[in-house]
Amino acid sequence: MGLHEDIAGRLASVRERLRRAVAQAGRVSGDVRLLAVSKTFGADHVRAAAAAGQTEFGENRVQEALQKMERSTDLKIRWHLIGTLQSNKARKAATAFSAIHSVNSLGLLEAIDQAAAEGGSSPHVLVQVDLAGEATKHGAPAAAAIDIARAGVRCRAARLAGLMTIPPFAEDPEKSRPYFAALRELRATLLKEGLDPESLRELSMGMSHDFDIAVQEGATIVRLGTAIFGSRHV
Repeated sequence: MGLHEDIAGRLASVRERLRRAVAQAGRVSGDVRLLAVSKTFGADHVRAAAAAGQTEFGENRVQEALQKMERSTDLKIRWHLIGTLQSNKARKAATAFSAIHSVNSLGLLEAIDQAAAEGGSSPHVLVQVDLAGEATKHGAPAAAAIDIARAGVRCRAARLAGLMTIPPFAEDPEKSRPYFAALRELRATLLKEGLDPESLRELSMGMSHDFDIAVQEGATIVRLGTAIFGSRHV
């Protein structure tokens, strides 16, 4: 089986699994968007997925993503940055990506907003929340995330769009549920404060092994790589 056929088959399986998860959660088609995480895979994999109808792709590293963007300018696709972003790369990211999911400090938010204003772009930004207190994760603690979200609605060019989290990995996907529920509850807290619902419409949570649970807990974006592209070798 060729690359295009392999990825098309995987995407079809993922979409069906997502369709079932959405239906079982009592939600409607269109409530949850599929983000294909193409990090470490080449532009040929992106092209294969795009040929099968995928329009949104997630990358971890700015430089790697920029190289793929250069090789796929003819495709009508949107790029999301889901990996850690250093402030010194905010200028490149703010003008290259449609959305940045990994905003974890006020300083980074300000750097993205300034770069977007100067570059004439308006990326969506999501606040990455660390709900497990993991030293290896780069999200903001819940209290800090609330402050970042409050500041996000005052941005000049960047547009606050929601929240993101990455639970600790566990073989049992049910162990991710408390973290997904906590992110949903954090959004509810912000909405009670009076933040515009449009600025908190996205909950980016759930990956290949646990996205069914994330959908049940309110995910609007699920980030899948392995289920679409296969195992990574780096």
